[in-house]
Amino acid sequence: MRALPAGIWALGFVSLLMDVSSEMIHALLPIYLVTGLGATALAVGMIEGIAEATASVTKVFSGAISDWLGKRKLLAVIGYGLAALTKPIFPLATSVGWLVAARFIDRVAKGIRGAPRDALVADIAPPEQRGAAFGLRQSLDTVGAFLGPGIAVLLMWLTANSFQVVFWVAVLPAIACVIVLVLSVREPERPAGLRQVRSPLSLTELGRLGAAYWWVTGVATLFTLARFSEAFLLLRAQSEGLAIALVPLVLVAMNIVYSLSSYPAGALGDRSNKVTVLLAGVVMLIAANLMLAFGGVVGVGLGVLLWGLHMGFTQGLFASLIAETAPAELRGTAYGMFNLLGGGALLVASVLAGWLWEAIGPSATFVAGAAITVLSLVALLLMRRQLPTLGILEGNNG
Repeated sequence: MRALPAGIWALGFVSLLMDVSSEMIHALLPIYLVTGLGATALAVGMIEGIAEATASVTKVFSGAISDWLGKRKLLAVIGYGLAALTKPIFPLATSVGWLVAARFIDRVAKGIRGAPRDALVADIAPPEQRGAAFGLRQSLDTVGAFLGPGIAVLLMWLTANSFQVVFWVAVLPAIACVIVLVLSVREPERPAGLRQVRSPLSLTELGRLGAAYWWVTGVATLFTLARFSEAFLLLRAQSEGLAIALVPLVLVAMNIVYSLSSYPAGALGDRSNKVTVLLAGVVMLIAANLMLAFGGVVGVGLGVLLWGLHMGFTQGLFASLIAETAPAELRGTAYGMFNLLGGGALLVASVLAGWLWEAIGPSATFVAGAAITVLSLVALLLMRRQLPTLGILEGNNG
C-alpha cells in the first residue's frame, strides 16, 4: 500500500469524504420517503433506479469529453463541486418532488465525475498495481460509506429522529471533499505519442475498445441486474422489525465488510487471477440473496455482510479489468460505456425489485436476484475462457 502513488491516496480520501456526505443522506432517504412522505417500495425502486441510470448516462459523455480533452481532473472537480452544491436541497425539501429533483442532480454530478476519476486512477497507477489501486480507492470510498450511516445513526439518536439535522450536517464533508481534490490531486502529463481522440463516441472509436473490453462490460452488466439498489436492504431490515433509527446500521455493517475486503481482493487479483476472485464474489452474492430471502432476522444480518463481501470482491476488479482491456487514450469513454450499461441494468433491476416486493413480497425480490446471479456466474465462466484467446492474461496484470 505504501508503494501506491500519493494521487491514488488523495483520490481515495476525496471519495471517502463525498461518501460520508452522500451516505448520511442515502441511509435515511428510503425510510424518509416511505414513512415521512408516504412513498411506496415501488416508488423507491423507481427513484433509485432512475437516479443511478441518470448518473450512468452522464458518465458516457463526461468520460468521452475527458478523452477528447486529454484531461480528467477538471471534470472530476466539476462533478464533485456540483454534488456539494446539491446537498442543502435535501434538508430544505418539503415534498417527494423536491427530493427526487435533488437526487437527480446529485446523480448527474456523480456521472460527471465518475468516468474521469476512474480514468485518472488508471492513469496514475502503475500497471502492475492497478488492482490494488482501484481496491484502495474503493476501500477508502467505502470507509466513508459506513462512517456516513454511523454518523446518521448517532445524530438521529441525539436529535430524536430529526432527518433535517442529519441532512444539514452532511453538507460539511461534501465541501471538504472538493477542497482536497483541488489541492491534493495532480494530473499526470499526457504520454508523448498517445493518439488524439477526436470523436470518442463514434462507432469507429467504440470498435477500438476491443472484444475483451466488451466481454468484461457485458458480464458486469448482467451481474448488475442481480444487484438492485441497496435501498432494498434497508427496507428488508425494517420489514424484519429493526427500529427506524437503527436502519442505517445495515449500511454501516455492509460497508465495513466492503471496505475491509476491497483492497485485499484487488491485491490478490494482481498477484494471482482476477477472474477467479470475481467468481468467488459472484458466489457470495448468490448466498447473500438467499439469506435475505429466507433467513429471518439472522439471515438478513448474514445476507447484508455477504452483500458487502461480494462488493469488495467484484467492484474494484471489474474496474481494473476495464483499464487493462481498453486503450489508454479511450479509458474515459470505456468507463463511461461500462457505467452506462451498468446503470441501465440497475434501473431495470431496481424497478423489478420494487414490483416483486409489492406484488409478491420481499422474499421474491431476493430470490429473483439469486437466479440472475446464477446466470452471471455462467457468463463469467465463459469470459474466463475467452480472455486468454483475446490476449488478456488471467494472472499477473489481468
